Amino acid sequence: MFARIKSALDPYILALLATVALASLLPARGAAATGFEWAANAGIVLLFFLHGAKLSREAIVAGAGHWRLHLAVMAVTFALFPLLGLAVKAIPGLPVLIASGMLFLTLLPSTVQSSIAFTSIARGNVAAAICSASFSNILGLVITPLLAGVLMGGAGAQLSIGSVEKIIAQLLLPFVAGHLLRPVVGGFVARHKQLVGYVDRGSILLVVYTAFSAAVAPPGGGLSIWHKLPLPQLGLILLLNVALLAVALASTWGLGRLLGFSREDQIVLLFCGSKKSLASGVPMAGVLFPPAAVGVVILPLMLFHQIQLMACAVIAKQLAGSHPGEED
Repeated sequence: MFARIKSALDPYILALLATVALASLLPARGAAATGFEWAANAGIVLLFFLHGAKLSREAIVAGAGHWRLHLAVMAVTFALFPLLGLAVKAIPGLPVLIASGMLFLTLLPSTVQSSIAFTSIARGNVAAAICSASFSNILGLVITPLLAGVLMGGAGAQLSIGSVEKIIAQLLLPFVAGHLLRPVVGGFVARHKQLVGYVDRGSILLVVYTAFSAAVAPPGGGLSIWHKLPLPQLGLILLLNVALLAVALASTWGLGRLLGFSREDQIVLLFCGSKKSLASGVPMAGVLFPPAAVGVVILPLMLFHQIQLMACAVIAKQLAGSHPGEED
């Protein structure tokens, strides 16, 4: 039993939970908060630079031909999901903070690493998964802030000229620079994958600590996040996330069959279309929302991230087992 629990819990999620606990007990204040904010911003710039450097043009060429598949993934990610988010927001009596966090979650692009990994485990079209997940994240740098500005303007999302410039400077330009410098730094990135992984996860942990510090001890005073979201509301977020993921998984698998995709491409749509990126969502929330609101906004995303990892890990293994004609 303990072995099953251990295998279900992702170490990174445990680190995220520990970071939230640390920020709740020892939030950064004053000059320390400013220092952590600068460090978090620098980490995010480096993170997106490395993501750009990891993106292979060969992978883009190999997967770009599956345009119907990529359009289906984008439609689910940036159309179906936001509609589901609006449906959740319209639930009568749903607290505003929960509705805002759930809606923001649905506007985000797909994950990259885990989508590709689960596609590979399930014996799907890995080249197409690389392409779809990468396209989703690149387009998400533009589409997610626009959707947030249109759909969440009354919930604190700030799509001003300043926020657009910050997104470009902090996320898009480092990504493009990393990809353009791939001939120079690509070899280093490939040889030091573990180091790159530490930067990836460490930068997100910094942003989470900074965000929850501001939510626990708002700079201008006010209630802590844990007073705004009592335990029953946290349970409600969990239930909504489970329902949202279940609808997304059923919709993507059904759509793949409806469009006549091969089994390999159905798997790509299933995993790339149903997942949401913590790596993109956390820094975007930091740009789009006031500091004191970021912790509340990203909480549904953090829970959804863990749920999707656990559910997709089980589904990927079942899909691999149901196709015994191929070998690992």
